Amino acid sequence: MPEPTVGRRAFLKGFGALVGSAALAGCTDQSSRATSTTAPARPKAEPAVHFDSEGLPIAEWVRRENDREGTVDWLVSGTPPGGLEGFLDRVSATAGEQLTLYMKSSGRRLSVKAYRMGWYQGHGARLVADLGSCPATEQPPPHFTPGINMVECHWKPTMRFHVGSDWPPGYYLLRVESDQGWSQWVPFVLRDDSSHAHFVVQSSVTTWQAYNLYGGYSLYFGASPGGQSYANRSRVVSFDRPYPPGDEDGSADFFGNEYPLVALVERLGLDVTYWTDIDLHARPELCANHACLVSLGHDEYWSAPMRFGVQGAVDRGLNFAVLGANCCYRHIRLEDSPLGPYRRQICYKDPTEDPLYGKDNAAVTANWPDGPDPRPESKLIGIMYQAYGGSGDLSVVDSSHFLLRNTGLQDGSKILSSLGSEFDRYVPGPPSPTNVTLLCHSPTQSVIGPSYSDMSYYTVKGGGGVFASGTAAYVDRLWDNTGGLANRRFAPGPRPGATEYLIQITKNVLAAFAEGPADRHHPSQANWQHFYAPGSAAPPPVDAGTTG
Repeated sequence: MPEPTVGRRAFLKGFGALVGSAALAGCTDQSSRATSTTAPARPKAEPAVHFDSEGLPIAEWVRRENDREGTVDWLVSGTPPGGLEGFLDRVSATAGEQLTLYMKSSGRRLSVKAYRMGWYQGHGARLVADLGSCPATEQPPPHFTPGINMVECHWKPTMRFHVGSDWPPGYYLLRVESDQGWSQWVPFVLRDDSSHAHFVVQSSVTTWQAYNLYGGYSLYFGASPGGQSYANRSRVVSFDRPYPPGDEDGSADFFGNEYPLVALVERLGLDVTYWTDIDLHARPELCANHACLVSLGHDEYWSAPMRFGVQGAVDRGLNFAVLGANCCYRHIRLEDSPLGPYRRQICYKDPTEDPLYGKDNAAVTANWPDGPDPRPESKLIGIMYQAYGGSGDLSVVDSSHFLLRNTGLQDGSKILSSLGSEFDRYVPGPPSPTNVTLLCHSPTQSVIGPSYSDMSYYTVKGGGGVFASGTAAYVDRLWDNTGGLANRRFAPGPRPGATEYLIQITKNVLAAFAEGPADRHHPSQANWQHFYAPGSAAPPPVDAGTTG
């Protein structure tokens, strides 16, 4: 994926001088020795919720949690290649479950602390548990499976710990530091499968893993003479390996494409819970417990249970907010690894290479819009992926729409520098819905030449609504740096003419979707005919495989 307009490294590096070294303690198995910070007990029943003046559901536990003392000690100093790297045996967990940490280090001892990510009065995170220290573990080189070019680490456990009953649901980063002073993050999501929160925010870990080049192989590139090539890419990637130090210090795509939305909903105190797309794959029926599923900036890789679980849920009344682009574009399958279920991600991209080609074409891992069984994502999202390399402003074309209320935008207004890099547009004709409203219709230049990015909304008859931003830059541009963390240079710089508008649009979307099935309250009215001739075709999406 191309580096965004404002790099995520700039987003993080401004804090480098503030990072202090952590004290070292000592023990190997932290199952019963994790020291939690003082915190109210995690609510056993659904917490009290009220609606604010904008119609947003406010959960008291989220508001109280973010009023707690935050810290900037969660920041890391980084590490040289091979100095410190690791992963967990699960991408998510629930309270009371055990997690196993696998680390490789050139040092001798490691200290580990768990931070919950949020707002926390502008500090960004709260220390939830000091998990102590343990000896560093010698680990073998990663295992390579030729043919599918899969890199997988068969490592010895470094530390085991249980998630405390008082740890609130949310995004977590383990901060792991070696006795050499190097530090890295290891991410996971703490979920609550019993939650009936209005909003469930989804972390796109299958897309993180697709781009993970640890060991020299991803779903985009693989080692070849003179460098790397698409032809030698992995056909299967494993979650049993780290995100490399150069991949945002082990945090993968969290900060650029996900954290700004997390910080916003936590700052507002919204009634929210969290899961990963792996959890959606495993339990799509839990969509029925929520009013709205929120997909973030780059949610590209979807399995069939994910795709059809959400499609069915929207038909039955779930609302779906797609705050990105290129969503649900790649079809994947998931299988188990030695560490557990759904740890290997299969995506051949070229359908003829998939062993299921000609045997079970519906399961072949081609792009969703392509053969041998094409099912374009526009049937669910309303718009379709077009290309990467787009840039520019979002151009408003329906300022009277309820999702643009209180923004002050007029037809012809520009939301500056908010288009890029991947982008989607409406494509008339089946399977695209016919009742799509375009809120923004924005010209752009990209690798396919001139095109458009569309911000859209539609509803399913008797069911839910779908909002799609049409731009992969949306979440990144949500970052509000007018105070708090901006005073410490955490944010990458002012975005006049963008952030305030996108925050208000996001609040409007979430308030409308909190009301329940959107077709009951806000049925969509088609206006796409003002911009596209019926039956007009878009050029085929550009899919070099190496970037989008």
